[in-house]
Amino acid sequence: MLVRLGLRAGEVAGLQLDDLHWRHGEVVVRGKGGHRDRLPLPADVGQVLADYLRTGRPPAAVDRCVFIRVKAPHRGLTNTGVTQVVNAAAHRAGLGTIYAHRLRHSAATTMLAAGAPLTEIGQVLRHRTVLTTAVYAKVDIKALRGLAMPWPRDVTR
Repeated sequence: MLVRLGLRAGEVAGLQLDDLHWRHGEVVVRGKGGHRDRLPLPADVGQVLADYLRTGRPPAAVDRCVFIRVKAPHRGLTNTGVTQVVNAAAHRAGLGTIYAHRLRHSAATTMLAAGAPLTEIGQVLRHRTVLTTAVYAKVDIKALRGLAMPWPRDVTR
């Protein structure tokens, strides 16, 4: 959900069972500032999520959060917990330290590399301004070189 939907760790942690609308293929995300957005739930993400709910989510969960701590008490993960899960998985894969926000950033840079305009990337990430999304453009140095104006020659000589 962090990579495919570009969610923030806090948005993943805040997901409730009632936010999953299977028949419509949607998920309600509680974003920054209390905003609620309906997002499409891609089939591959939905399948992994359904598998987790059937076999991975502790049955003794104390609340209706989607993602639950493995160790008792089985309460919902916090945004720090989501980041710890990502970091642990990255270490198991031999990737070193990777935090949850890096996956959101990867989603944006993948869209950028595929040719998506910043306005569309901003819509997916639910940014309020294009300036916020522009932070992701600086990683594509090769593409930025094509946009850069040539340095003016010294005209005083």
